[in-house]
Parts: sequence; structure tokens; C-alpha cells
Amino acid sequence: MSNSDSPDPYHWIEKSLHTIHRASWHRSVQPIEGRSGPSVSMAGQPSVNFASNDYLGFAGDERLIERAIAATQIYGTGATGSRLLSGHRPLHRELEQAIAQLKGTEDALVFSSGYLANIGTIAALVGDRDLILSDEYNHASLKNGAVLSGATTLTYPHSNIDQLQDLLNNHRSRYRRCLILTDGVFGMDGDVCKLPQILNLGDRFESMVMIDEAHSAGVLGKTGAGCAEHFASELKKTSGNKPCRMVQMGTLSKAFASLGGYVAGSSSLIDFLRNRAPSWIYTTGLSPADTAAALGAIALLQQEPYRLSQLHQNSQYLVRQLDQWLTHRSAQLPDQLPDQLPDKTTYPLKRLPTDSAIVCLQVKDAATAISLGQQLKNKGIFISAVRPPTVPVSRLRISVMATHTLAHIDQLVTALTAVLDPKKT
Repeated sequence: MSNSDSPDPYHWIEKSLHTIHRASWHRSVQPIEGRSGPSVSMAGQPSVNFASNDYLGFAGDERLIERAIAATQIYGTGATGSRLLSGHRPLHRELEQAIAQLKGTEDALVFSSGYLANIGTIAALVGDRDLILSDEYNHASLKNGAVLSGATTLTYPHSNIDQLQDLLNNHRSRYRRCLILTDGVFGMDGDVCKLPQILNLGDRFESMVMIDEAHSAGVLGKTGAGCAEHFASELKKTSGNKPCRMVQMGTLSKAFASLGGYVAGSSSLIDFLRNRAPSWIYTTGLSPADTAAALGAIALLQQEPYRLSQLHQNSQYLVRQLDQWLTHRSAQLPDQLPDQLPDKTTYPLKRLPTDSAIVCLQVKDAATAISLGQQLKNKGIFISAVRPPTVPVSRLRISVMATHTLAHIDQLVTALTAVLDPKKT
């Protein structure tokens, strides 16, 4: 058989792409011009940015830009190797110490991305003789880390502590080690995990607990330390003077406006990960510029704590405005089931519960999410339309920033009204 007659081993790709398009699951990038901020430019048009994870508004801060430039001038553009070989710089250790201080832990370890932090840590902590119990809404990096570890993985319904306890009762004794995995703030929903109850079960069943704080560090807690600080009083009641033992993972690419991930915990945990986490051992260290920017963001958070209170005020204001609009809108809708409604614009939206800077509006289907996202973009509002398989039910995901003004939030609600209730505008 000649090469021209050979079957194409890649022929299935076009068919799969066609299926993705038909399901309204296709994704493409949306370029943002210039610096990140509460307002951005897209295709030359200004948009209010509600699609960013820059919760504290640091990503475009001139002071962090200057720190990144200064670090590049001193150390160059890249770490050039793994940190165990030639890639370690003094800045890396400074950042780890700053993270540990913020989190109130003995030590911390910086990875080159949050994804690498999760898969490397999970693979180091458990193996094929062990058990993982994972919340069904956990981030993909936690789920993929569980698969790569080789451990038996069981999923419990979202934030269902009774089901988690049942799994521990029925399965824990069969395995050498057990690791409970949970997001701190669930990134596509906005609700917070039930950390005190999870830690209590961890103690009772001799199980490790690992929490992903990508969307809670720099957002929750009096100083922005995350979930442990957020639940501090409740944890103190349940644990007394015992130290809060868990594996705290987080990212530097969201509230801390840079790149990378970290794990914070006991000094023995961190030393163990330096020697056993493959995604840290076998990858190039974080660049000097990214390291300096993250270090600067943590310092700015401590110098400007008002950003946390402003973020919380903005989030609460948005929830109040949305609930007022949704309540009024619901009263005006016809008394029909969603699949009976003739026009997608009359579909009753549902605001998902939130305790964070993420506010989600559940919509009918993926096509509706895409359509609403595009219509809002045409009106100067940039919002993420999130669809399966990322989430089970499509939604508009709204991210609040400390640097949003109340006028920005009012503009969002006005645009939603114009798109979904055009007869009232």
C-alpha cells in the first residue's frame, strides 16, 4: 500500500470538533488589549471586566510591574533549570517564607503553576495502596492528580459531609493512607467548602486533608489568608489548641496577580515534597519576574488591607442588586416550565449560592450561555460563559474585583436587563 492510500490516523479529529461545535461546547480565545483591570479593551472596544480572577486588582499595578522589571534586570528572564539543579534564586525562598507567614504555617513550597502543585503533591502523598475521597465539584487539577497518583478514588456529592463520612466508614480501613481533597472556594460556583467538618472527619479517620485555595487565598479571612483564617473561630472551638493540620495549596495567578502555585504546611511536609513531588523536582523554577510580582502582591495586601473589605463590599452589593432584579423579574415571567417557554430570554435565571467573589447565574443550556455572553459583550460587559464539561449545568460566571466601582456593577445589571428584558429598557 502506498503512502497516499494509507488511512489518515488523525481523521477522527475533524469529526470530534464537529461534535464539540454541535453541542455548543467549542471554545476559543478572546484577546484582551493592554493591561488587565476592571475595564479592558477588546477588539478596540471598552468592556467592564467581570471575567477576571484578579480579585484584588493587582495585575495592572505599576508597583508590581516595577518589581518584576527589577528582578529581571538582576536575575534575567528565566530560572533556566529545576530548582534542585541550577534554577533556585534567593527570591524563591523569600516568596516561600512570605507565603508561610501569610498562611500561618511552618513552611511553603512554590511550584511553577497551580496545576503542577496539585498533581505533584497528590502523587507524592498517596499511591496505589491508598484512598482518595474527592468532592465532585473539585477543580480538574485535583481530579487529574488523583488519577495520576494511582490511588483508588471515590467521589462524594458536592459538600455532602454525611456522604463523605459514609465513604470513610465503609472504605477507610481497607487502605494504608487516605487523602480528602476539596476546593476552598469552588471556582465555578462561588460557595465555600465545609472545612471544619472535613478536618474533623480527617482527625477521626486518620485521613489527610488537602484544600485547593486558588479562589480563597487573597479573598477570604481577615488578612486574606484563606479558608483556615475564614473559619478560625469555628476551628478553634472544634480543635482546641491543637494545630490545624492540613495541606494548603494555592495559586499565585489570581488574587496575587502573577503565575505559579504553592503548597503550605508543616516543615516536614514541605521537605518531603522537595524530595518526592515530581512536578517540582523535574520542572524549571518560576521566573524571577513572576516570583518578584507575587512577592510584591503579598506585601501590598498587607500594606493595603482595605482591598479585602472593598472586595467584600462589592461582592455583597452585586448579590443584592442581582437578587432584587431577579425577584422582580421572576414575578413578571409566565407561569410555565423552562422547557415550555417560547423564548430563551424569558428563561428564569437562578443565582447560585456564594460566599466569595464569584457570583454565578445558572442558565438553560450551553447555547443560551454563549448567546447571553455575546450579547452582554456587545453591550460592553465581559463575562465568562461556562459550559459542560467544565460544569454540569451552564452558567454565566461573574468575578468581582476590589477595583470595580458600584457604577461598574450597576452597568452590569442594566446590561442584563437590556438583554433579558428588552421590553423594560
